[in-house]
Amino acid sequence: MLPEAFLKRMEHQLGEEYPAFLAALERPRAVALRFNPLKGEAPHMDFTGDPVPWEPRGYYYDPNARPGLHPYHEAGVYYLQEASAMAPVSLLDPQPGEWVCDLCAAPGGKTTQIAGRMAGKGFLLCNEINPKRAKILSRNIERMGVGNALVTNEHPGKLAERFAGCFDKVLIDAPCSGEGMFRKEEAAVTDWSQETVEMCARRQQEILASGAMLVRPGGRLVYSTCTFAPEENEQAVAAFLEKHPDFTMEKAEAPWFTPAGEGAFRLLPHKLLGEGHFAAVLHRQGDAQREEPTPAPAEKLPKEWTDFAKDLEIQLPAGQALTFGQSIYWAPEGMPQLRGLKVERPGLELGVAKKGRFEPAHALALWLRGCARQQDFAADSPEIAAYMHGDVVSAKEKGWCLVTVDGYSIGWGKGAENVLKNHYPKGLRR
Repeated sequence: MLPEAFLKRMEHQLGEEYPAFLAALERPRAVALRFNPLKGEAPHMDFTGDPVPWEPRGYYYDPNARPGLHPYHEAGVYYLQEASAMAPVSLLDPQPGEWVCDLCAAPGGKTTQIAGRMAGKGFLLCNEINPKRAKILSRNIERMGVGNALVTNEHPGKLAERFAGCFDKVLIDAPCSGEGMFRKEEAAVTDWSQETVEMCARRQQEILASGAMLVRPGGRLVYSTCTFAPEENEQAVAAFLEKHPDFTMEKAEAPWFTPAGEGAFRLLPHKLLGEGHFAAVLHRQGDAQREEPTPAPAEKLPKEWTDFAKDLEIQLPAGQALTFGQSIYWAPEGMPQLRGLKVERPGLELGVAKKGRFEPAHALALWLRGCARQQDFAADSPEIAAYMHGDVVSAKEKGWCLVTVDGYSIGWGKGAENVLKNHYPKGLRR
């Protein structure tokens, strides 16, 4: 049962469209996924249907198919993402080589969508203030094979002070009252109140102020929510623009959405196949190169890595080595100094150098598109099921071997005496 105060407000907002809105909430919700270009060509999947109009790699799928259980999901071939949630990144339009920040990034749907469009080039800062959600974000970054991302667990204000003017584009998918998710999440209904709407609106102004500092002159800021509340949408943007005269609304083409003023859009469930969303495209006036933050000190890759990489013919892109805990990471080019920041993942995890040998990380396997030694299994084969369960399978070669499913990398194995020792992470086995 939807809150009465919410229904009354929606009736006032929508007028004659209100009955169609209510009818839409009674229909089964559409479910969608987005293929990951970092994994290569998208496979044909029997359960995918019509494309999502605003996302070239998005498709609706049969809800009975349960694609989250398919090996391709664990290989990062696609991400299960609600169709309307794909819209803000389409409006942000990140490009290869840019510096992009996703300020409220967990669980990672929009971050990995951004990463796919950046094609591994440029620098992506994805932040989540909640520590548990930051770990989920980091795991999804790993699963989708993203190599050029820094994952932080910081207050947006601290990042704004540290990286003022450093980003070409910033996405703020702000924490909100979640009215657009009423059909999807029961908790959104039970937790709703007008006080929650007003509390969220206040918090959104703080986050917007921080996000504004991160954008370089001439850069773009996209603000989005998954709510219908004007206090968190049009009114939030108007209040922000009043306090930040260096920002203006940016004209954007989005014929699939309902205009809410120039550069702002509502996604309404009775007008498209998706849940409720709002997005506004903002432009910072001026035209200047982004600020260059103090770079992280360069480190040298150990011999254990270079021997391992030579053996498997692995080539890394432009970047630099970084030791974080016991692991060696390959940080994106231009990685800023990280001292004093709460960092969850400083780039692509390569693995751990031990005396005379190198132990590769699962993240490296998921990032690779291939190497000199690999063993491929079909998605419906008993071998891939056994591998993902943690069992040994037969080996064709000795030494470290990239395990792939229909050509998509999914993990490591180590061949010895005709057996492939399983290195699929225990926490992922099933």
